[in-house]
Amino acid sequence: MARKLPHFDQTLSPRIRDIEELGTLIRNRRAESSTRIDDTADMVGVSKDVLSRLENGKPIGTDKLLTILKGMGLDVLIVDRHTAQRVLRELETSATA
Repeated sequence: MARKLPHFDQTLSPRIRDIEELGTLIRNRRAESSTRIDDTADMVGVSKDVLSRLENGKPIGTDKLLTILKGMGLDVLIVDRHTAQRVLRELETSATA
């Protein structure tokens, strides 16, 4: 039986504080591209199990995480909380403009 694609949530914040939020963002990115989990896993070069574990908020190795992020066209930016809050406000302002 074919699996349903996840629903894309354009209001989801890009800020993550734990592995569950990271998994939600990864699943949302996949939903945005309307791609099935097995197709995405093949495209980025990891197993479906690894991608599923991440999307469900389970830990995976850092090397696999970086492989997934790169394959999905995502980057990691490490900033202090003050800078993160400022950048998020700017993103929200530009989204509503």
